[in-house]
Amino acid sequence: MNYVVETLDNLVHQTAFFNLTVGNYIMIVVALVFLYLAIGRGFEPLLLVPIAFGMLLVNIYPDIMAPVGEGGAGGGLLYYFYLLDEWAILPSLIFMGVGAMTDFGPLIANPKSFLLGAAAQFGIFAAYFGAIFLGFNDKAAAAISIIGGADGPTSIFLAGKLGQTTLMGPIAVAAYSYMALVPIIQPPIMKLFTTEKERKIKMGQLRPVSKLEKILFPIVVTVVVALILPTTAPLVGMLMLGNLFRECGVVRQLADTASNALMYIVVIVLGTSVGATTSAEAFLNWDTIKIVILGLIAFAFGTAAGVLFGKLMCLLTKGKVNPLIGSAGVSAVPMAARVSQKVGAEADPTNFLLMHAMGPNVAGVIGTAVAAGTFMAVFGVF
Repeated sequence: MNYVVETLDNLVHQTAFFNLTVGNYIMIVVALVFLYLAIGRGFEPLLLVPIAFGMLLVNIYPDIMAPVGEGGAGGGLLYYFYLLDEWAILPSLIFMGVGAMTDFGPLIANPKSFLLGAAAQFGIFAAYFGAIFLGFNDKAAAAISIIGGADGPTSIFLAGKLGQTTLMGPIAVAAYSYMALVPIIQPPIMKLFTTEKERKIKMGQLRPVSKLEKILFPIVVTVVVALILPTTAPLVGMLMLGNLFRECGVVRQLADTASNALMYIVVIVLGTSVGATTSAEAFLNWDTIKIVILGLIAFAFGTAAGVLFGKLMCLLTKGKVNPLIGSAGVSAVPMAARVSQKVGAEADPTNFLLMHAMGPNVAGVIGTAVAAGTFMAVFGVF
């Protein structure tokens, strides 16, 4: 009888109930909210579902992120996934997939889009100085600032390169959360800084882009950007390689693999490992709250800067540019471009801005990578 009681007692105490803290329960609720947003509301489910599930797992069973012990023994499953984040492998592969999925034609057809993409990076530098003001050191501030570009992979990449692994979880979760919430955050800002007349502006059809231009573009961009900022090569290089797969026409199997199977495998591994960095002990602190607030402010600044520069271009072109496409200069591809289209269509259902907005959207991806490379060059990190 004593054996049975002792066995049952051991089994009961092996359950998670006896080990969870109040913080763990809070994070479990946060994970469930993320799952609701992803599944019930459709906010970037490919990102939020694995992130939320990783968050759920680590707060129920923390050892799933346990590091390797002495002699190389042990190590939780998601810890090994997380190492691929720290080593900048997964962010680079994500960029290759994005390149293989994205048509750079609108950017090639309208090179002025680069200016809108650059303007939207203002949020990054606003966040950098804000983080310095709140007491973060310069490298931590740089890693946090990339959230302003709404670019999760670049945020993870830069945090790892600058040695800010303790902040990688909050930074990545904030970046991906704001990417998912683009349809909620951006429209009020876009409407605040534009008039109804401006939102109704119809833009002329983009010129056709030749196959040769589409093939040369990723090659030229890689050479130029990597020569000026070699530290951007892992991100910009993979982005352009994926796009070259798409456009050259002779490696269709590689393009399909990069944009589908490989992309989704990487998203699963990256998402769950990022979510698993959000244990209650690591996430529920003042630094995390500061990062989340800074990210929101930076994202709002970036959106506003893009729209305001769009208004300037509208003025200089005598009404030929709809300022709404400037908001797509953040890096959330293609969600930000779709939001530009949606807000424009609300003002005039016959307005079609999607392809025009894709130019600044793609430019924003490149711009965020360049910003990350600039920070790495400033701090002497390679």
